[in-house]
Amino acid sequence: MIDAARRASAYKVVAVIPYYGYARQDRKDKPRVAIGSKLVANMLVAAGADRIITMDLHAPQIQGYFDIPVDHLDSSAIFIPYIEQLKLENLTFAAPDVGSANRIREMAAFFNTDMVICDKHRKRANEIASMVVIGDVTDRDIVLIDDICDTGGTLAKAAGLLKEKGARSVRALCTHPVLSGNAYANIENSVLEELIVCDTIPLQKQSDKIKVLSVAELFAVAIRNAHENKSITSLFIHSQLRNK
Repeated sequence: MIDAARRASAYKVVAVIPYYGYARQDRKDKPRVAIGSKLVANMLVAAGADRIITMDLHAPQIQGYFDIPVDHLDSSAIFIPYIEQLKLENLTFAAPDVGSANRIREMAAFFNTDMVICDKHRKRANEIASMVVIGDVTDRDIVLIDDICDTGGTLAKAAGLLKEKGARSVRALCTHPVLSGNAYANIENSVLEELIVCDTIPLQKQSDKIKVLSVAELFAVAIRNAHENKSITSLFIHSQLRNK
């Protein structure tokens, strides 16, 4: 599509990619594996893209794979209003793994509340060997936040462990609902009150525990501002923290 637009004399081509599908292939973690996220970045640039608009990359450093501007939108702009309307009494944010700690830290700073971390160890891909909670969750209303929900195993295990440690309630917010394998069963059979996801990927089926929030307005503003050469800073949590 980019190549077709270029050959039709397009002045500029902006690729809007709500879910950057190869973001988890961001490094060579064992011999002879591809770094797919870099390969796809090269292909997009080679095809003729002038700018990329995406959301919640698995690793923010992937922006550096591109030699063109990347607008890396943050789902906090969508999740913050939802959390505020819940009016949770003892709100505490939880990271389902160490990799999500920075994201949780920013949310905790915005709401001026505490955070905890669930540290997990995997036997192999998509199989968790053990998990521990770092921090106190007694009588707390926990909100887990992650960028991708694949099989749902990490969120389900983290929610169960947090409940065992004394949490009053546990819910999860996740940007990209990949939901592969036994994900729907894992979520429905877990102690999660609800799983809130964005519509960056369409759901394969409906579930009473899964609620979808739209990214349409956020992307619309980003596209409009990019087209009119305006700033998109106001769409990020950092800007909202400065204005509080």
